[in-house]
Amino acid sequence: MSVRLRRIYEPPEPDDGLRVLVDRLWPRGLAKDAARVDEWPKALTPSTELRRWYHAGEGGYEEFRRRYEAELGAPEAAALLDGLRDSARGGPVTLLTASKAPGKSHAHVLLDLLRS
Repeated sequence: MSVRLRRIYEPPEPDDGLRVLVDRLWPRGLAKDAARVDEWPKALTPSTELRRWYHAGEGGYEEFRRRYEAELGAPEAAALLDGLRDSARGGPVTLLTASKAPGKSHAHVLLDLLRS
């Protein structure tokens, strides 16, 4: 299974495979045709409330991760996560995020869950 995480502002690469935007909001300053996004499953992204809570600095990454994993247990999100796992079994999947710190973001939580 090949899953990786990249910033969406990096140019697409031939070995990206399925390119999945995992942010709720479209990245600023990026044209949709230039991004080459294949899927944008918004139900896989953190809720607006959780995203605002985390970015306001009200809690640490581990608490954010716990809350986000709980949100991913919802039926629609769980089904989308299973679909991404299936896609990754068939070829490379690249998770795309605009986050400046992907290693401490929801995208990294998804990456870990897909690799486990």
